[in-house]
Amino acid sequence: MAEHPLLRPIAALFILLLIDVILLPGFWHLEIKDGHLYGPLIDILNRAAPLMLAALGMSLVIATRGIDVSIGAVVAIAATVAAMLVNGDQPLVLAYAGALGAALLCGVWNGVLVAGLKLQPIIATLILMVAGRGLAQLLSDGQILTVYRDDFFVLGGGYLLGLPVSLWVVAALSLATIALLRKTALGLFIQAVGLNPVASRLAGLRTATLIFGTYVFAAGCAGLAGLMIASNIKSADANNAGLLLELDAILAVTLGGASLAGGRYHLAGALIGALIIQTLTTTIYSLGVPPEVNMVVKAIVVFLLCILQSSELQPMLRRLAPRGGAR
Repeated sequence: MAEHPLLRPIAALFILLLIDVILLPGFWHLEIKDGHLYGPLIDILNRAAPLMLAALGMSLVIATRGIDVSIGAVVAIAATVAAMLVNGDQPLVLAYAGALGAALLCGVWNGVLVAGLKLQPIIATLILMVAGRGLAQLLSDGQILTVYRDDFFVLGGGYLLGLPVSLWVVAALSLATIALLRKTALGLFIQAVGLNPVASRLAGLRTATLIFGTYVFAAGCAGLAGLMIASNIKSADANNAGLLLELDAILAVTLGGASLAGGRYHLAGALIGALIIQTLTTTIYSLGVPPEVNMVVKAIVVFLLCILQSSELQPMLRRLAPRGGAR
């Protein structure tokens, strides 16, 4: 019987939570204050929201055999644009629209380079990774833009029906994306492009359009994550906003069971992967371990995942695995 693709990510998350229960007293403690739910678990979910958005977009990019290392830069651009517009006494809707518009333009740029000019995805997005953060720093004059408008803080720090608004946003976008990919042929088309782009093109699929769309969607998710981060910390820091977020997003996608070779992807798995990363980060900080250890742990996990996905290692593992019925 085939193993469910979400079994391992869920098991990993469960083990992490179990460790937290043992090592951190009161980890499961939840309380209601002023009609809002508070507790360590809620904090993890709230802090994981931007990464979950980034992982959602990254999943589709990786599914098409691509990669997007400009996610963090797009986060910085969106956060900076939003803070500038809000501080300029512009309506909140205009600030959000401007930030998301800037993010989508970044996605168009990546899509044109990858799908149109056929540049290697890592090279194409590396251009924006460097130039995008530089642009955000130019827009902010290298300063942290502090925001003082209360309505701007709702997205990243507000509550709705007792839960953080950020969770409702992530849930709505995730469910809409999953429904779109499952109820239409779009999900199969993206998977086909990742498995064999040449055969997909010969079969009549508009592979360039599909690839272009995934980069635009990923940038849009990053832009929304940037708004969420800026709203939560009540400022926009072009130097640090979204720093290394793209690496966490890639790790979340692979933890969720996706293949870096393209084709196979699991959106729900990517969301669970993001929760695993945030839970791991929270655990390390709560135990008083130096933050540098967090990076080492992530590096080890990435290394192991890449090794396990190696085409050379898979046959070896199958040969070493015990055969059914062997005595």
